[in-house]
Amino acid sequence: MLINVTERTPEIGLRKALGATEGAILLQFALESTAICALGGLLGVAVAGLATDTFGWVTTIKTGSMLMGFGAAVAVGLVFGIYPAARASRLDPVRALGSR
Repeated sequence: MLINVTERTPEIGLRKALGATEGAILLQFALESTAICALGGLLGVAVAGLATDTFGWVTTIKTGSMLMGFGAAVAVGLVFGIYPAARASRLDPVRALGSR
């Protein structure tokens, strides 16, 4: 997400110049990073389920364990998405627009 924010600095500057609040920018990047990590968590659960069926492994996968894994993926998205988002939301619009 840090690289994503860095690459999108001019977009952030434009949004701030047009009146976007720090909260709106923070929310956008936090939601994006959470969505990406949630998708990864769902994909991980799906791959684990398919692998057990494909290879005939006998496993016991509890719903709580799947939810914990998915929750951990979402938490990682929040934690590692909030710092770059907070940094991006505090950018000066003039410097952000001239960063390219």
